[in-house]
Amino acid sequence: MENKIILKRLYNDYTRKFLPKILLSVFFSLIVAGSTAAIAWLLDPAIKKIFIDKDEKLILVIPVAIILAFSLKGGSLYFAKTILIRTAQEITKIIQMQVMRSLITADTEVIDKKHTGKFISHLTFDVSLISRLVSNVILNLTKDSFTLIGLLIVMFYQNWKLAFFAIIMIPLATIAARSLGKRIGKVTVEAADRTGELSSYLIEIFKNHKMIKIFQKENYEFGRTERFINNLKEKVVKIETVLVRASPIMETLTGLMIALLIFYSGKLIMSGELGLNNFFSFLAAMMLAYQPVRSLATLNMSLNQGLAAARRILPLIDNQNKIKELENAKELKIKKGEIKFEKVKFKYNKDEGEILNDINIFIEGGEMTSLVGHSGAGKSSLLNLIPRFYDRDDGDIKIDNQSIYNTKIRSLRSNISLVAQDITLFDDTIRNNILYANPDASNEELNEAAKFSYSKEFIEKLPNKFETLIGENGIRLSGGEKQRISIARAMLKKSSIILLDEATSSLDADTETKIQEAIKLLTNNKTTLVIAHRLSTIKNSKKIYVINDGKIVADGNHEHLLKNSEIYKNFYEKQLRKD
Repeated sequence: MENKIILKRLYNDYTRKFLPKILLSVFFSLIVAGSTAAIAWLLDPAIKKIFIDKDEKLILVIPVAIILAFSLKGGSLYFAKTILIRTAQEITKIIQMQVMRSLITADTEVIDKKHTGKFISHLTFDVSLISRLVSNVILNLTKDSFTLIGLLIVMFYQNWKLAFFAIIMIPLATIAARSLGKRIGKVTVEAADRTGELSSYLIEIFKNHKMIKIFQKENYEFGRTERFINNLKEKVVKIETVLVRASPIMETLTGLMIALLIFYSGKLIMSGELGLNNFFSFLAAMMLAYQPVRSLATLNMSLNQGLAAARRILPLIDNQNKIKELENAKELKIKKGEIKFEKVKFKYNKDEGEILNDINIFIEGGEMTSLVGHSGAGKSSLLNLIPRFYDRDDGDIKIDNQSIYNTKIRSLRSNISLVAQDITLFDDTIRNNILYANPDASNEELNEAAKFSYSKEFIEKLPNKFETLIGENGIRLSGGEKQRISIARAMLKKSSIILLDEATSSLDADTETKIQEAIKLLTNNKTTLVIAHRLSTIKNSKKIYVINDGKIVADGNHEHLLKNSEIYKNFYEKQLRKD
């Protein structure tokens, strides 16, 4: 994406709506410029009238005028900065909301392909650079440009020959900064990558802290931490080094210009072409011009940093989901809840082999159907196709003879509840975790779901009951308690179709019994497709499909498959929990 296109996009999508505020900031920048120029000009009458002519009438007026000029400059600069700071933060909020909206609605494939830490880096590091592009670049561009113009007017007013001489510094400073600007863009991208890697690593550390302790890997992780932090440090040092690299160049140019100016001015004063008062006013204007010239020369660097960040952020915002609904998509109407797979094929990537191949299965409405097979056979992939977490490559999936690809995605998912093997809970109260399925549910419905999922008995024992905070992903709950909360959440949704991936973890007999009872209540008279790991679930299933290497190799009930399927028999003897 070219820089011009990015800048145009940033202006149209974000900056333009804040144009009145930006123009107000520009107005205050004009006052800053005018007051700065006035300060330089006032030295002319101050020296001539007070020190040379010894005019007693102006001995008070000129100092007061200088105080007013400085006060006006300071107040205007404050308002110009605060307006743009607020504007930049508003733009930051808009961009962050757009990124989050894109990520929340993104296909599962998009989220799975990148580590969480990288997304966090986009939301923090990259967005902050774009914010700085708005606040710093716009402010400095307007304030310093106007200030420089005002000071140049003062210089030309005092002596046009010296003014032309001083202007030479501006192109020299610009040329020096241009090469640094290209370098800063590249280093910024590298720093953003290192920030993402560090964020990803930290998430892994916090998530796996028990593993670190049990395998006594503290020293190993200290070493890895040092490497990640050191890599980021080196990139930040590079950025800061490039940013300050302009300082020696600018200082040298300024020193050279002042030395030549004093030499040339001395010649002009000696020849009577320049008065002492004019010289000091000119010198003040030139010295005050140093800061805006330096700022404008290095503006290129901030601009390149913001553009580098925008190149990473904008594709995220523009992400187009592969999983889309048709324009004429219809509401899904559930009658029996029958699910039918017709010659379904699926693979995650085009260059990989097929995960599912020619799947033809029928899941009877209101009944439980089980999928069994060894790990990696394709069971979870098949389950994920029903709510359209992924889309099939070929074939069709129908619910009550309605293709799910012709129905509205919201309508489809509203009729499906999922109880996953890896329980996902939020760092919130038990109440809010259960109500996540239906925030408008009454207290009576909440208590009913907790009761039938066998959650209420342990909730009542907690000091804060339903208001208990459960920690990140339910860390303060046991495995069985988390499963029951997950089942309660699914119950509260009251959907017609249940997708269940049974947990493989072993629980004590009492908890196991309660979870099995809760699942029975959850799936009663509901169309249920379960990835089964327990014998009791298998026996409760109306039909069992055996999946191996992405294909359905056998189907029937438990007794039939034991007699007629070697794969099922092997699975039964080696992997099935005979609870």
